Amino acid sequence: MTSYAESYSRGPSAPLLEKTIPQVLESTAKKFAANLALVVRHQNVRLTWQELAGEVRHVAQSLRGLGLKPGDRIGVWATNCVEWVLLQYAAARAGIVLVNVNPAYRAAELRFILRKSRMKAIFLNRKDSRSDYSSILEEARAGEDLPLQHAVYFGEPSWSKFLSQKADPGLTPRDPKAVVNIQYTSGTTGSPKGVLLTHRNLVNNGYLIGRNLKYTEKDRMVVPVPMYHCFGCVIGTMASATSGAAMILPAPSFDPLATLQALHEHRATSIFGVPTMFIAMLEHPQFGEFQFRSLRTGVMAGSPCPIEVMKRVIRDMDCPQMTIMYGQTEASPVITASGVDDPLDIRVSTVGRAMPETEVKIVNAGGGTAPVGEQGELCTRGYLVMAGYDGDAEGTARAIDAEGWLHTGDLAAMRPDGYFRITGRARDMIIRGGENIYPREVEEFLYTHPKVADVQVVGLPDLKLGETVLAWVKLKAGESATEDEIREFCKGRIAHFKIPQYVRFVEAFPMTVSGKVQKYQIRRMEIAERGLEKVAGVETA
Repeated sequence: MTSYAESYSRGPSAPLLEKTIPQVLESTAKKFAANLALVVRHQNVRLTWQELAGEVRHVAQSLRGLGLKPGDRIGVWATNCVEWVLLQYAAARAGIVLVNVNPAYRAAELRFILRKSRMKAIFLNRKDSRSDYSSILEEARAGEDLPLQHAVYFGEPSWSKFLSQKADPGLTPRDPKAVVNIQYTSGTTGSPKGVLLTHRNLVNNGYLIGRNLKYTEKDRMVVPVPMYHCFGCVIGTMASATSGAAMILPAPSFDPLATLQALHEHRATSIFGVPTMFIAMLEHPQFGEFQFRSLRTGVMAGSPCPIEVMKRVIRDMDCPQMTIMYGQTEASPVITASGVDDPLDIRVSTVGRAMPETEVKIVNAGGGTAPVGEQGELCTRGYLVMAGYDGDAEGTARAIDAEGWLHTGDLAAMRPDGYFRITGRARDMIIRGGENIYPREVEEFLYTHPKVADVQVVGLPDLKLGETVLAWVKLKAGESATEDEIREFCKGRIAHFKIPQYVRFVEAFPMTVSGKVQKYQIRRMEIAERGLEKVAGVETA
């Protein structure tokens, strides 16, 4: 094995696919026509590759029937469903850009996305057990001059009418470098940034993930992670499309019992999830009723993996080749990954090595490549780097330097054997159960509370979620409030995962001499105060 002295690594060479998403789908449908392609358990849907490709062509015609043209943008605002998958493929077939919209968004967040993305149509459910989407959409549109022209509701007359209107979608898009997807990730300024991803980004990331997991058309992957996130629509959909492996969606959103049932019923060979999902499955009272002898591999990502959880997945779920992956939306998303045959200690103490056709380096404070073992910012370069942030040239230039390196904002160290460890986050991002949260975004919302004078938000280590949200709140003079009052103010107005689990009322914040708040001191004090030292050790292992 190569021994490195400098924190730079380039993954193995691999033939990249210079194809668009519809070209890949049509090729796979031709090759494995009668094979199972997609199962959506909660909708009783089973489609072969031939059937899936036919449905996609139909939906692509309907998109053009709405009057949408190549380059236009549409949003999908829904939990996992067959329509989500069809629209992902069909938008690519029609040359239309798909905008992923988080189902947890409330009116203010949705309004921002509608305005920023300039989408002309949005596809959604009217409501579910968590949200009344139609009411939120109505609130977001109230008094706003938005480009949105169509709201199409799944399972209702508007969806049937949509499917009945067809127009020729034209030639299959053939430019792999064309933007096909926009995924929003919170920025350090507090406003979400639209990550522009191309066919080439998504097709090849999915393809190389499938190669890493040794997928063939005989594999069956259970995908309980959300489709609106790159974990679902790239590591899931694109790994499926490029390998022929079947994708199984067990429920609209993560349900541990439904996921266990899907693994058992479909003799699944692969399972995806963030650590908290695996914990929920392992601890489910009916866990012992299911057998997983067919299970071979999978992906655990989104937050640090406790070693005991990985051991239990391997032992109790009969999944000997479970892997760890690391990345971010701006990198399509996977940058590094462990191999299916890596020793267990490597799979839980590192985030693997550079993926094929991917360069990774650690940059020190002076901007140079750090020596092996020294902490610095992880940067990556290659086919996987986004086309940029939508309508934000300055933000793009800050993220991607003149030599094409994407600066992730994550702190890491590289071992002499080329494996990487994530040691922190340079930009304070909180990862709660796989959801990315930027403190500034939560802070700016809490500033709107009439009693709040100042607020600082940090992440605290959490055994199940990886991290959770803490807010230090300084109230206006003469005001009083409770933790529950602050949380109630947030409910229904920001996404549930952003609501602080912990609130502490303070008179002042720890500051530097120059007047900057020392968030690391807040975090350190809270870890000590709440007895979270052991959990913090798991997080940074």
